[in-house]
Amino acid sequence: MRILLVEDNRRLGASIGDALRAHGYVVDLVRTGEDAEAVLATSAYDAAILDLGLPDRDGMTLLHHKGGSRPTPPILVLTARDSTEALITALDGGADDYLRKPFEMDELLARLRALMRRPGQALGIRLVERNVEFDTAHRRVRVAGREIQMTRKELAALELLLRRTGSVVSKVHFESSLYGFDEEVGTNAIEVLIHRLRKKLAGAGAELEIHTLRGIGYVLTDLRV
Repeated sequence: MRILLVEDNRRLGASIGDALRAHGYVVDLVRTGEDAEAVLATSAYDAAILDLGLPDRDGMTLLHHKGGSRPTPPILVLTARDSTEALITALDGGADDYLRKPFEMDELLARLRALMRRPGQALGIRLVERNVEFDTAHRRVRVAGREIQMTRKELAALELLLRRTGSVVSKVHFESSLYGFDEEVGTNAIEVLIHRLRKKLAGAGAELEIHTLRGIGYVLTDLRV
């Protein structure tokens, strides 16, 4: 899942970004309102974490972002403003949740998961197809009841496929969902990733398989069909 992080404090931004990546998220970090508007207009995100105290504008202006054709993701606001009035203003202005600074990283992660479990959002607690079960909150995969060790990218790729079982997931969609805009993607990175994932699923006895549609993408199907 891809997260937009809007935070001008370099140290805090790096800490949040590292924590999110450690939990399997793809993170795009920007430090100004202008940059946030630009990426929201051109990229799709599952959620955004927004600092209100940005150097070029009040973060509140981004809560009503309407640029481009993409819908605004659920937004978790971060701020040092501690008044009840500030909290009400942010929530009434479009924030989906609110966290005061300083905060515990575990609380931020929990609130983010809660946002994405809301109806219509990205995070279902469990994804189950045949004998494959993916606990998306704790980033664990079991095949026939046995936990399988996977890298963060392998988990992210499997989640994309499980959420679209039977439908084609294009290579372009894999790249945009699994890699941030500051990450270099090798020419055969997706092919290598899918090869590793396919091998792990087969080795674990999964009743699912990944088909390659050359030049189009990949589709997860029932092995028995």
